[in-house]
Amino acid sequence: MSPSSERAKTVRSQQGSSTTRAIAISALALAVVAVAYLVLSSGGGGTQYRLLFETGGQLVPGNQVLIGGTPVGSVDDVELTDDAQAEVSITVDDELHEGSEAVIRSTSLSGIANRYVSISPGPNNAPVLADDSVITQVDTTTPVDLDQLFDAFNGKARKGLRDIIQGYGAAYAGRGKQANAAYKYLNPSLVASDRLFVELSADQEVLTDFLVNGAAVTSALAERRNDLSELTSNTNVGLGAIADEAQALDRSLSALPPAMRQANTTFVNLRAAFDDLDSFVAAAKPATKNLAPFLRRLKNTSKASVPVFKNLRFALRRSGKHNDLTEFTKDQVPVQQRAATAFPAAILSENCSTVDPTQCGSPAGSDPPLRFLRPYSPDLFNALGKLGAVTAYYDANGHFARIQAMLPTFDHNPATGDLTAYGPPFPSTSFADLQFPILPEEQFRRCPGGATQPAPDASNPFLDLGNLTSGPPPADCNATQVPSGP
Repeated sequence: MSPSSERAKTVRSQQGSSTTRAIAISALALAVVAVAYLVLSSGGGGTQYRLLFETGGQLVPGNQVLIGGTPVGSVDDVELTDDAQAEVSITVDDELHEGSEAVIRSTSLSGIANRYVSISPGPNNAPVLADDSVITQVDTTTPVDLDQLFDAFNGKARKGLRDIIQGYGAAYAGRGKQANAAYKYLNPSLVASDRLFVELSADQEVLTDFLVNGAAVTSALAERRNDLSELTSNTNVGLGAIADEAQALDRSLSALPPAMRQANTTFVNLRAAFDDLDSFVAAAKPATKNLAPFLRRLKNTSKASVPVFKNLRFALRRSGKHNDLTEFTKDQVPVQQRAATAFPAAILSENCSTVDPTQCGSPAGSDPPLRFLRPYSPDLFNALGKLGAVTAYYDANGHFARIQAMLPTFDHNPATGDLTAYGPPFPSTSFADLQFPILPEEQFRRCPGGATQPAPDASNPFLDLGNLTSGPPPADCNATQVPSGP
């Protein structure tokens, strides 16, 4: 290629680069103009409102106005009204509705004139506020500066607060990592605490009752503080005793898992037993209807049995010698030992006199009175026991004993139903003066049980299978001698 061609090519290339730079500079200038227009034109349009605050809160013209954290306008002017209120004029891009609220906030705790106005718009269905409308102190909030808080304290309190802040600074000096690690867990704790207190305050009535009842419980505990102190001391002693038996407790805890496993098996089998028990309970329900009244009556019986068992206790065991059943039973041992030799001799003697006298070498019938009296033992003892009761009663005819069968001086007349004397009036009570239709020695040959009329079951008079009537009188009894009458 020739040198002239290369120069021409270089000139064309330089001309193209110049044109490109000119176009880029022109586009950048247009962008700057557009941005400047948007920035400068934002203060000229929009809607103006006047906000009344208690104080200006260090607002200055040019501070931002934010809605939801997004700038929508700025503060135009801050003036003092005739009634000493701060009137803040703002211009915002969007229209506000009735119910809108305004708050003066600070971007940080440190700094001067670092304030902004935060707007909480009213509902969209509310009427639109007209241009130059006034939002009064009812819907505005003035910030409280840190200096105002410190001004509320006197010098001594401010010094104490300063010492606290400095103390916190000294405590955290060089311990930033540890503090950050603690703050990592502090935030969830605070969030959980906030949720807890929100739930507690959700039902004021229940919370009030809880506080009132808690105060009553605390007062009751305070009144019983001595008992509570003793309880704590006793608990301490009890836990100390458990600690002294640490080895035994350790063995018990070691044996507990196997016991629980066995108990688990037992409980599983018990569940099946309960299923079988349902049928038993269903069958037992009809039988238990009368159980309640029976138990009520049994309760009275049990109460009445208490003194009986108390007396029985005294009868079984009482202080002293030879005065209760226990010692009486013990004394029976030597009696039994002596009776072991005495009773066989007595039986032999009885057999010799009544059953078979030939066993002892005695002639038959060597003791007929004893042999004759033996079957009358019930009659004899019954007569002795009832004689006093019989002779105690009397009527117009005299004592009842005179008409009893054991003294048969009268006979019953079935035709008239009266008692008929065996003889004329008796001047004395001797048997020699009585006139019997039979001989006196034969009159008293009654069989055992013959003192009263025969029973329907023929249990009296007692004849010993005919052995008592086998001999001629007066050796044996006469079964026909029974009291007359039904």
